[in-house]
Amino acid sequence: MEEDIKQTNELRYEDDNIRTLDGMEHIRSRPGMYIGQLGNGEHAADGIYVLLKEVVDNSIDEFRMHAGKQINLTVDEASVKVRDYGRGIPLGKVVDVSSKLNTGGKFDDKAFVKSVGMNGVGIKAANALSVDFFVESYREGKASFARYRRGKLLESGLRDAPKEKNGTYVEFTPDPLKFVDYHFRPDIVERMVKHYSYLNKGLSLHLNGKVYKSENGLLDLVNDSMTEEPLYPPIHIEDEDIEIVFTHGNMDKEDISSFVNGQFTRDGGTHQAAFREAVAKTLKEFYKKDYDPEDIRGGIIGAISMRVQEPNFANQAKTKMSSVYMWEKPVKNADGAVIDTDKGPTIRGFVGDFIKTNLDNYLHIHKDIQQIIQDKINENERIRKQKNEVVGKIKTKRKKDEYNPKLRDCRYHYNDKLPKDKVYLAEQSSIFITEGNSASGTFTKVRDANTQAVFSLRGKPINCFKESAAKVSANQELMLLISALGVEDDYANLRYNNIVVATDADDDGMHIRLLVLTFLLKFFPDLVRDGHVYILDTPLFRVKGPKESYYCFSREEKEAAVSKIGKKAEITRFKGLGEISGDEFKDFIGPDMRLQDVTLSKDETIQQILNFYMGDNTQQRQDFIRDNLRTTEQMEGIDI
Repeated sequence: MEEDIKQTNELRYEDDNIRTLDGMEHIRSRPGMYIGQLGNGEHAADGIYVLLKEVVDNSIDEFRMHAGKQINLTVDEASVKVRDYGRGIPLGKVVDVSSKLNTGGKFDDKAFVKSVGMNGVGIKAANALSVDFFVESYREGKASFARYRRGKLLESGLRDAPKEKNGTYVEFTPDPLKFVDYHFRPDIVERMVKHYSYLNKGLSLHLNGKVYKSENGLLDLVNDSMTEEPLYPPIHIEDEDIEIVFTHGNMDKEDISSFVNGQFTRDGGTHQAAFREAVAKTLKEFYKKDYDPEDIRGGIIGAISMRVQEPNFANQAKTKMSSVYMWEKPVKNADGAVIDTDKGPTIRGFVGDFIKTNLDNYLHIHKDIQQIIQDKINENERIRKQKNEVVGKIKTKRKKDEYNPKLRDCRYHYNDKLPKDKVYLAEQSSIFITEGNSASGTFTKVRDANTQAVFSLRGKPINCFKESAAKVSANQELMLLISALGVEDDYANLRYNNIVVATDADDDGMHIRLLVLTFLLKFFPDLVRDGHVYILDTPLFRVKGPKESYYCFSREEKEAAVSKIGKKAEITRFKGLGEISGDEFKDFIGPDMRLQDVTLSKDETIQQILNFYMGDNTQQRQDFIRDNLRTTEQMEGIDI
């Protein structure tokens, strides 16, 4: 009976359980609804950058209304200052604009046209989620200010400011209670500012004293962001509400950025989809061949920027445009009642017509690039068919061999649908690619069977750089590896978040490492591009003393350990992973294991990389391996 009464009290639902939150309280209690993820500033999608963007967007909108050609930004690790020279917030509305939801000038299309901030939320979110927030507007020698702490107004007022030019000043420090251990990353902030400059020709942005200004708009963006030499000069076509730039590179993956009203739509949307579709359709019609759209777009580097009246976004962070039409306006009767909606052309139709007309004209005028583009499409087609042949044979083998003798699998995988309390296990899922039974046996004994799988190579896989698809697909080692990864059907089926190449630190180990990476780069480059591939660092030496032992990953670490222990130091050189005992090895693949990211150099294409490492330059490659192998330098002149 007492238990029943206790449960009833816990579940009571009365008048005093009902709460009404004002706008600022609601933002603080449900920040995800307004800015997406919180984060700590390590990623571009983290909330502190959304707050920065919301403030700067207002200044950008002033520039777009031909008010102010300069924006000054000061951003340190913890705080932001933004000063524009636009019209300034109307002095009597500074408090309302900065603290009341659904309040702002963007609702009046006479004051702002084709603006990003249409929801009356942006600057309020920055205010509510900051520990300190200050805004001041300057108009005709007068200033109106408001100061807040965690969204609560501390003071506001008017003052004389005869020396201040018209405009608005905002200063804020994100709340560490919401953004734990946060910091603004200079590279992410700089990329944001660069995008603003590219999309607003003539605007001068001063970030921490450095000036960013673009004279060629989107063309500058594409040229500056290319990591390889384009096959032909970028095609640049534009009109009042649309600007498009693109070219092809040697890579096979498309890289298309999209923007709407100056907003970087990181996740694309209807305008980016329309761009992709229209380019493929126009080139198919131009060459009068039924090319696969994937082959046409493979290697495209480009961007699309559009101006849309009151765009709709999939979320408040505005990372994906969902608008279907160029505009939608209510039609009212004489009494002011909405009776219909006036819809402009569809985004898809508008973009499609623009590209069909202008791209076709461009190609007829610039005949020198016609063959270059067609050769690239034909090359993409050849590579795709070769890859499909390999993948097809992998699928056939997998059906015949349900059990993979090379794989010691783990319980949880990257593509598993796990409950919320176990999602982190999917992120931790790893597969170690080892050489030989001895090393794989060590890994298998000490691994975390929940998240760590082991795949054992037998000998050296073939150099698939110049081999035919038929010969590559006949190599059992590689076929079983891809079967283990699960990507033969669809990249989305990747079974491990981390693909770790764990070979010995000698010539043979380095060569095996290169052979595996060559295979991945040639047939599954997205695994590398998306940050799934790593190289495991393992200790080269153990320096043992009477009371302590040190495991050393470099010559410098070894020398430091010897200095600590002194003359009684005993040095063991690990020539292979199989020589390290299980007890010793456990920590090296534990939570603190050392991993080297495998990334693509900004200055090299995949083709250039593979030509060097796996081409005909045998002696040059051997010299490079020996010169860069950690153990070579470390062993010189050392008697162990």
